Amino acid sequence: IRAGDRGALARGITLIESRARAHHHDADTLLQLLAPHAGGAMRVGITGAPGAGKSTFIDALGGQLCAAGRRVAVLSVDPSSPISHGSILGDKTRMENLSRQPGAFIRPSPSSGELGGVARRTRETIALCEAAGFEIVLVETVGVGQSEVLVHGMVDCFLVLLLAGAGDELQGIKKGVLELADILAVNKADGDNRARAEMAQREFARALHYLSVPAGAWQPPVLACSALTREGVAEVWQTVEAFFAQARQSGAFAARRRSQALAWLEALVSEGLREAFAAQHGVTPLRAHLESQVGAGLVPAPVAARRLLAAAGFGP
Repeated sequence: IRAGDRGALARGITLIESRARAHHHDADTLLQLLAPHAGGAMRVGITGAPGAGKSTFIDALGGQLCAAGRRVAVLSVDPSSPISHGSILGDKTRMENLSRQPGAFIRPSPSSGELGGVARRTRETIALCEAAGFEIVLVETVGVGQSEVLVHGMVDCFLVLLLAGAGDELQGIKKGVLELADILAVNKADGDNRARAEMAQREFARALHYLSVPAGAWQPPVLACSALTREGVAEVWQTVEAFFAQARQSGAFAARRRSQALAWLEALVSEGLREAFAAQHGVTPLRAHLESQVGAGLVPAPVAARRLLAAAGFGP
C-alpha cells in the first residue's frame, strides 16, 4: 500500500470492511502500521440530491486534477437495499474517463444500512488511501437527506451540488445541510438549462443570508458549473483550494481534523458497544422473545429495552 500498489490498497480496504471477527486483529494492525503515513490528503465530501450529477461532476473534476499531475482517490458510497441488502455499485461505470486515469483510484462501497450517506468504514478507507500517496480524497455520498451530514465529520471541505428547479431556495435543500456546506455549486448549467441554473444560483445565494456567519469566517459561495461541458468545474476546485488556504491560516483546518478524530473514536466506541451487546450470552433468545412481545403490544418498547440492557450487563 505504501508503494502505491492499487491492488494491495483494494485488498486492504476489503480487509477493514470485513465484519468477520477473525479479520479484526489484522485490520487493526494494518491501520496501526499505516497511521503515521496518513493525514496528508485534502479530504473533500461531495453530496447532493439524487440526479444532481455527482458522479459526472467527480468524473470531470477528477479528470482535470489527474491531468494536472495530482493523485485522486474517489470513495463512492452506494445505497444498500433494505430488502435484499444488495448494492449496484455502479458509480465506477459512470466515471468512465476517471477510471482510465493511472493517477486515480475509485472504490465503490455499500452503505450497508449506515446513516449519514457513508459506508461503515469510510474513515478507515480515507486513511488507507492517504497512506498510499493519494493527495486528494473525494467522498461521494448517497444523496442529500435528513441524516446526510455524517460525512461532514470526515472531511475538510463539504461541497454540495444543487439542481435548478428543485423548489425555492429554502425547499431545494435542507437547512441543516446548508449550514454545514462550505461550497455550493449549481450543476447542469448548460444548454437550455443555463438560465435556470444561474437563477437558482442567485436564489441559493439569497438563502444563505438567512444563516449567520461569524465575522472573519469563511462565507460559503454559490457557484454554477456544468459537469457535462466541464465549464466552471475548474473554478469550483479553485474555490476549494481557496477554502483550504483560509482554513489553514485561521486554524480551522487543525480544529476540524481534531474534531474528525474524536468523531471517529465516538463511532468506534458505539459500534463496539453494539457488538458487545449482541455477543452477550442469553441476549439473543431474550431479544427474540421481547421483540414478539413488543410487536404484539404486550410490553412497551422502553421496558423491553431496559430488560435487554440489564440482561447484557449494561443496566441496573
